[in-house]
Amino acid sequence: MKIFSVEQIRQLDAFTIENEPVLSIDLMERAARTFSDWFVARFPDRKQKVFVLCGPGNNGGDGLAAARMLGHDFYEVKVFLLKIGSSLSGDCAANLDRLKKDRSCEIINIEEGDPMPAFPENCILVDAIFGSGLSRPLRGYWESFIQHLNNQPATRVAIDIPSGMFADQPTQGVSILADFTFSFEMPKLGFVFPENGERVGEWAFGSIGLHKGFIQQEKTPWHLVDGQTVKAIYRPRSKYGHKGTYGHVLLVAGSYGKIGAAVLSAKAVLRSGAGLLTVHLPKCGYEILQTAVPEAMVSVDQHESIITEIGEDLTQYKTIGIGCGCGTDALTEKALAYILENAPYPIVLDADALNMMAKNKSLFEKIPKNSILTPHPKEFERLFGTTANSFERNELQRKKAVELGLYIILKGANTAIACPDGACYFNNTGNPGMATAGSGDVLTGILTGLLAQGYSSVEACISGVWLHGLAGDLAAKKIGQEAMIAGDIVEYFGKAFLKIKLQNLT
Repeated sequence: MKIFSVEQIRQLDAFTIENEPVLSIDLMERAARTFSDWFVARFPDRKQKVFVLCGPGNNGGDGLAAARMLGHDFYEVKVFLLKIGSSLSGDCAANLDRLKKDRSCEIINIEEGDPMPAFPENCILVDAIFGSGLSRPLRGYWESFIQHLNNQPATRVAIDIPSGMFADQPTQGVSILADFTFSFEMPKLGFVFPENGERVGEWAFGSIGLHKGFIQQEKTPWHLVDGQTVKAIYRPRSKYGHKGTYGHVLLVAGSYGKIGAAVLSAKAVLRSGAGLLTVHLPKCGYEILQTAVPEAMVSVDQHESIITEIGEDLTQYKTIGIGCGCGTDALTEKALAYILENAPYPIVLDADALNMMAKNKSLFEKIPKNSILTPHPKEFERLFGTTANSFERNELQRKKAVELGLYIILKGANTAIACPDGACYFNNTGNPGMATAGSGDVLTGILTGLLAQGYSSVEACISGVWLHGLAGDLAAKKIGQEAMIAGDIVEYFGKAFLKIKLQNLT
């Protein structure tokens, strides 16, 4: 699914109005109905009082129409119309007239300087004050008004975007701190970045029937991955397939005290469907690996505690994963350089492989094209430098992916996958329970396992990250986020695959 800028959304609205064709007031009615249907499903308790706060623009018009619909749905609704500026937009004024004639809820005007309204506990505040077109920080009375709303003992629900938040640039100043945000047609870019987490809360979106032809033709670097995307990538296994069909992985991982990273990654390689796995690790890990992962073959380094050399022909493998728990010793760096120079295919680099590259930037020149880097935010900074905010960091991530001809997976909530063609895919699975030691090792194993089976780098990135997050979500539902460990992600990976295979994507 594409993610558009504010200007592109404005053009999409205009194109739909002209080419469907549909009146703008009728499109607003569709938007309000889509929001109201979501609201009814999310907040079925009609005993909760609902206060809809409406500004003078089209976002306010959405709120007025939604208030009318929720009143018809037997909610106790009261509307506060904020007198910001000298006039209402045409469609906002039309919906105000409809609401007055409908008489389904009380309308209270608030002008600049009026006393701040009080709200009862356990009520719902619906924010329809400022939409995505806001381009400057709030000041004065209306800034204080937003802060007042944030201090109320209520659930805050934003229509389309929290008031005061900028959709596709860093937000300056205050905004509504929404518990829930419902956006139209597609999420806003700002929703996927961590500094807006408290502003947006839990977000969802729904289609209002904007023109599909425009959406298909309009270009954007940003996309949101969903289950249908992954389903289109998934390849069912052949009845006549054998272990050679599904590829041989070389996993280079582990050092004294960190053999667990190799174990987790190895299990993930096999659970993701690879046919064969060889793990290269130091002597101290031999018995551990053979016991913990009997399905894997083991190549033992000559060194007792660290990896020092890969003394074999790399062409016998389909891909390589390197970095999990392997340390950054100078001898290990030489082993990494050997792999980078001799691997004739894309590989996966994680953890200490990235840390060695951060110290020795000349290694970048040796990385096979279309390889996959999987840094967490601190590793990303060490590799590419610091940025002022997530928007700048995403720009840098995409720039480096193009410049280096690599896939860069920036791990975290809404994990971002930057591609050599400039595209960027955000993931919509996963949960905070996955913020635990070893989760990244599991992802490395999944990615290498998918590459070995013949998935392209972009296919492995998109489906691997999504399935990794889905496995975490399934584990969290069963045992809770706090109790999750990385091994649980491996254990639930099969169920994640089954949801794709059975097309049970909800």
